[in-house]
Amino acid sequence: MQTGRRQFLKTAGIGLAGAGLAPIWHPAARLLNFDDTRYFPRVTPESQGISSNGILKFVEAANASGASWHSFMLLRRGQVVAEGWWNPYAAEFVHSFYSLSKSFTSTAIGMLVKDGKLDISQPVISFFPKETPADPSPYLRQMTVKHLLTMNTGHGEDTLPPMKRSSGKTWVSTFLEQPVTYEPGSHFLYNTGATYMLGAILHAITGQTLVQYLGPRLFQPLGITGYDWETSPQGLNTAGYGLRAKTEDIAKLGQLYLQKGQWKGQALLTESWVKDATSYQTSSQVNNGDWSEGYGYQFWRCRHNAFRGDGAMGQYCIVIPDKEVVIAITSQTNDMQQSLNIVWDNLLPAIEPAPLPEAPQAHKALREQLEKLSLPVTANSAVPAASLKKKKLQLQTEPNDYGATTMELSFTPSGCTWNTQTAKGTTTIQCGWGKWLLNKDRQLYTFPEQTMNAAPTRVAATAAWISPTILQIDLRFVETLHGDRIQFDFGAPKMNISFLNTVTAMNPKNTDNRKAIRIKNIE
Repeated sequence: MQTGRRQFLKTAGIGLAGAGLAPIWHPAARLLNFDDTRYFPRVTPESQGISSNGILKFVEAANASGASWHSFMLLRRGQVVAEGWWNPYAAEFVHSFYSLSKSFTSTAIGMLVKDGKLDISQPVISFFPKETPADPSPYLRQMTVKHLLTMNTGHGEDTLPPMKRSSGKTWVSTFLEQPVTYEPGSHFLYNTGATYMLGAILHAITGQTLVQYLGPRLFQPLGITGYDWETSPQGLNTAGYGLRAKTEDIAKLGQLYLQKGQWKGQALLTESWVKDATSYQTSSQVNNGDWSEGYGYQFWRCRHNAFRGDGAMGQYCIVIPDKEVVIAITSQTNDMQQSLNIVWDNLLPAIEPAPLPEAPQAHKALREQLEKLSLPVTANSAVPAASLKKKKLQLQTEPNDYGATTMELSFTPSGCTWNTQTAKGTTTIQCGWGKWLLNKDRQLYTFPEQTMNAAPTRVAATAAWISPTILQIDLRFVETLHGDRIQFDFGAPKMNISFLNTVTAMNPKNTDNRKAIRIKNIE
């Protein structure tokens, strides 16, 4: 079966992401009222029947995996038993969800159904009489809302790329113009354009965007704040991707579904919707690990009778009903199955039905490990050449694709400051020597690669001399998944500034398409 996920990675917008870490539990948090939906209570793992040693093995396996883990949060019975953020990511920052956004869109559709405003057996074209082709094909006529939910629209290719390329047409009309190759319901294809249509149907019914609709119905009841969601040129939320929110917000969605749609005594969703949305509705892929377990309504089935929402490169909302467990994960990886295997191999065996005896030494070891979680940094391995041993370097650049005219590098014992002048003004990034330094304000990155969305983000940076003539700056856009590596090569005769984004760096066969900037002069 096809999924369209690889094509989506090439075409969908990517947000930029967060910094820091959190202790595994806070004894004072036991006094929190669970009615305060901003936070879940924090308790010891053993109090909920989970071994601290098992969680420690999970963290150690994550660190050894080679993937860039950003955060995790483990809940049992609505209580956080462990959580961690890999510096410079932190609990207070939003993070790009990619396709995990789809599960929030599905939730909105479930709310429409609950309120009697939508029947998922309705034809898709019935909502868009002005944008439907004059002579719709029989398969297009057959396509229903349920086919959108289950990725069984009958398309042979993901419809999002032509929608994003469309000029002078709406994304809806472009979707409806795409050939429907197979009978709807007969062919699974991971189709992000189909999810966009769910948001468009919600708009057709309510006149509201997903953010407007979900605000009072989901985000406010669950205490989700500070989020944002990308929009199409028509002003509708992109639905299938583009949502940014916090790690704990992922956990809140999972807990809502674990509780069968109930939250603080209120039914936000019907139990039947939760069951249908998270159950096997269609086959997905064959012989591909957890992606072989089937698909529901914008949720994937998993092994171990679990289900999940997931987003590209490792954004997870995993729910294990048999264990009363929710796991939220944010990361950047090119092997999403590996991440799930780390969960199944290490966390599942650590979960017991009843509370375990408290284990102070295991608590201490786990706490210490979580307190030092960090993405790796490049250490200074060289002393700069004599000509570069200055407090400040002024760089004149040749004409380039980014509009950069001059740059300034300032050096102090604690770090490096990188200023870039363009026609739009000056951008400043402060970097720590051998440590992550978080810049204060959100900013647009001057040198985005096409896989990075040009969205404002806070930036963490570190710098190191990796040779006497090469200064390397590593960035993490801490309100997304991604980062960048910049090398200032001052070696004669071709001085230049080159770039390597973290998506490309995950696969040596890939190429960062940005051209290097030639340095004309140094003062």
